[in-house]
Amino acid sequence: MQKVSLVKCHDYEYDLVKNAIERSFQNLGGVEKYIKYGDKVLLKLNLLMKKRPEEATTTHPIFAKALAEILIRYGADVIIADSPGGPFNTSALKGVYRACGIEKIAEELNIKLNYNTNSVNIKNKKGLILKRITTIEVLNKVDKVISVSKLKTHGMMMFTGAVKNMFGIVAGLEKAEYHVRMPKIEDFSNTLVDICLAANPVLSFMDGIIGMEGAGPSAGDPRKIGAVIASTSPYHLDVVATSIIGLEPTKVPTIQRCVERGLCKGNLEDIELKGEGIEKFIINDFIVPNIRSLDLLEGKLPKFVRNIVNGLMQPKPKFIHERCIGCGDCAKNCPPHVIDMTSKKPVVDLNGCIRCFCCQELCPVKAVDIYRPIIMKLLARL
Repeated sequence: MQKVSLVKCHDYEYDLVKNAIERSFQNLGGVEKYIKYGDKVLLKLNLLMKKRPEEATTTHPIFAKALAEILIRYGADVIIADSPGGPFNTSALKGVYRACGIEKIAEELNIKLNYNTNSVNIKNKKGLILKRITTIEVLNKVDKVISVSKLKTHGMMMFTGAVKNMFGIVAGLEKAEYHVRMPKIEDFSNTLVDICLAANPVLSFMDGIIGMEGAGPSAGDPRKIGAVIASTSPYHLDVVATSIIGLEPTKVPTIQRCVERGLCKGNLEDIELKGEGIEKFIINDFIVPNIRSLDLLEGKLPKFVRNIVNGLMQPKPKFIHERCIGCGDCAKNCPPHVIDMTSKKPVVDLNGCIRCFCCQELCPVKAVDIYRPIIMKLLARL
């Protein structure tokens, strides 16, 4: 049985958040069970892109501040890091830290922000697809890693939580290479599990106070959930988080892979909930994108016909030119490089599109929608 702590917290008032995190530690056996005096501890936040805290795209700075202060009180040397979407350089990191409110809280607590943009190759004996991973070098400079994710939906993976948060240890544009190498959802979700196993966080916290529904991980809408979730197991934490938002855990590709690999059961049977009952948190109308990773027509049609039909069923990015500001971030960060800027507006070659939806994920003005054909929407309900 894996312990997962579930604590109510209704808003980002500092004392409330700090109290909720302290209770989370108590539910899991106390800070000293995981952190020793002098430990260098990496707080791996979700800092996807330059977004204001109230947009619910990134780990809220108050959450990060409260957690960091508790760790410092127990003698930890805290450093905050992430490899956001796009280029991994000092200028990009400064912009993200500042926009997300992380620079301010780092100054208040006198804690370090990672500006080391070097990368290293690490072995991953537990990896199924990735036996070696190129990660941000700071991962090798610390004693412990704590994941601090955000409860959000995701256009490709349906849900992004504790497991997918560790994708941010992959250095810069290497993430785009993984998208190209593993275009199938099954392979990519296994890759995410491999990366999480390699990062091996000693604890995982999830900022579910205000999450994101709809077109996550960056173009959705904030939604109050009121939950602080924590566990030693990111796999079981994600099961609890998806259960809260009314999403069957095993429909999420990363959780499917975890079940197949024996990391969790994909339900609450192997979870000991500590704190408050899950029934107090359940949201039945949380808006979650429907993603199908399986070929629904296999065995029912000849392969060449099936390929044509499946092609017509594929979701695709739809650019809203009226809202577009012509920044070109979508083109610069497209893994297969199939987006061109024509008259300062994006045009995509769908024949080369791998449906990673990085264009939507990194658009600063929500000018990318994901179009899903009617037939796909109907089949997704089955």
